[in-house]
Amino acid sequence: MTNHHFPIPNTFGMPVKARVYAEYRSVEELREFLLQFRGEKLLHIGAGSNLLFTSDFNGVILHSAMRRARCVSEDADHVLIEADNGLVLDELIAQLCDMGISGLENLSYIPGEVGASAVQNVGAYGVEAKDVIDSVRTLAVADGSERIFTNEECRYGYRDSIFKNELKGKYIITHVVYRLNKHFAPRLDYGNLRGEVGANPTPTDVREAVIRIRRQKLPEISELGSAGSFFKNPIVPREIYDEIAASYERVPHFEQDGGVKIPAAWLIEQCGWKGKSIGGAQCYPKQPLVLVNANNATPQDVMALADAICKDVQSKFGITISPEVNYI
Repeated sequence: MTNHHFPIPNTFGMPVKARVYAEYRSVEELREFLLQFRGEKLLHIGAGSNLLFTSDFNGVILHSAMRRARCVSEDADHVLIEADNGLVLDELIAQLCDMGISGLENLSYIPGEVGASAVQNVGAYGVEAKDVIDSVRTLAVADGSERIFTNEECRYGYRDSIFKNELKGKYIITHVVYRLNKHFAPRLDYGNLRGEVGANPTPTDVREAVIRIRRQKLPEISELGSAGSFFKNPIVPREIYDEIAASYERVPHFEQDGGVKIPAAWLIEQCGWKGKSIGGAQCYPKQPLVLVNANNATPQDVMALADAICKDVQSKFGITISPEVNYI
């Protein structure tokens, strides 16, 4: 029997372990690890903020300890910032806001690291990572060769990219290059963000407003394990939204991609799951989009809760919601 000795960092706080856990501090060291562990079951993770490990991992976990950012070019209007994959996204955003560089501030306080955010195309308050990503640098898992993907080649979609589909497990993002703004044009139309920032906001003002809003609704991961938003917000045809709006007052919604996005949190709350638990897993009382490890939950508790919620939403509304979190 294989021994699993190495705890796997994960924001759900699950006591899962890997047979091997290795951190690298340079691209060359990552290439050496890929050669050393060639042919083995391999998984590259960020902070573990978008993962649910369903059991111990019988293989090799790789994680980056590269945590720097640098300016690679600039002109009168824009600056290209290249960030290492292991840099915490929120730390990068704080640094940029302090410098008056904008474009990422709406993504403040999202848990996770730069590399994983580019795989997942994280988003919040009307902004997605793809909106400001210029390109990503990668290493091929098979042979350690370098490849640069343009934004278009990443095939970004809603919480989606080529790295979650055709190229899943085939490339490791080592750096993300962001095309950011020197002249601030805030994006404040999502949620109650405009009312929070006041007149003539700076990037830091927007960042602080986003953090205040998120803290009101979301648990601190250091205190209550979660993976952040557990479910994707569904985009439904207009006629489905119209049917729902005929039966409910003030259905929250956003026009998107030729359809209508209805917040999964609203759908879940209408099904009565807010604050309810299965085993040690709970649908967070302040934000039902979040599932939390409330009382020594097992991975099976979380999966059972997520499955029950999805089934109830499907039964009540005829809408399929799916996890944003990856099951490993």
